[in-house]
Amino acid sequence: MYKNIIFDFGGVVVNFTPKDFLMDHFMNRRAEEETYELVFGSKEWLDLDRGVISRETANKLMLENAARANRVFEVQTCIDEWAGMMHTKKETVQVMRKLKGAGYRLYYLTNMASDMMDELRQREWFSLFDGGIASCDVHLCKPEPEIFTTLMQTCNLAYDETIFVDDNKVNAQAAYNLGITGILYKNPKSFARALGACGIEV
Repeated sequence: MYKNIIFDFGGVVVNFTPKDFLMDHFMNRRAEEETYELVFGSKEWLDLDRGVISRETANKLMLENAARANRVFEVQTCIDEWAGMMHTKKETVQVMRKLKGAGYRLYYLTNMASDMMDELRQREWFSLFDGGIASCDVHLCKPEPEIFTTLMQTCNLAYDETIFVDDNKVNAQAAYNLGITGILYKNPKSFARALGACGIEV
């Protein structure tokens, strides 16, 4: 009998599609691939998620790396505009409201930098959560098992009563390996079907 549902943020509750963002801005395969590695695939980006570097320092280092790769314009564009892709996924929030109304407890587990978490905490749907953990606050990142166990212990959740929803297969598998039911989020319809398979109708 499931009682708790844990949500990832990027790709599940809010949009996060950096490759689409780069395609829309640059329309040049090589520029997109190099810029992706300099920003979203960089050590600095991971360090932001882990909460061990400031946004200011990360941006400075990214731009230094960009200068060496002759991609300063592209990286500066990402620094200036990437947060704009984090639009709320309204279909997910509708499902969250229905789940909350049906008595399920909602939690979050996300790899996210502290400044973006501050912004997300201001959104009206954030109050639907009963608790959660962001990577920047505990200096751990999915799919590390320790971040899952930290959430489960902090919020006193039973593994066999909990579902975890993530758009990353590796993260969903990491939850499953610990005894949490993992759902790989692809789109609203498949998500509803996956919940139905768990005996939860929305």
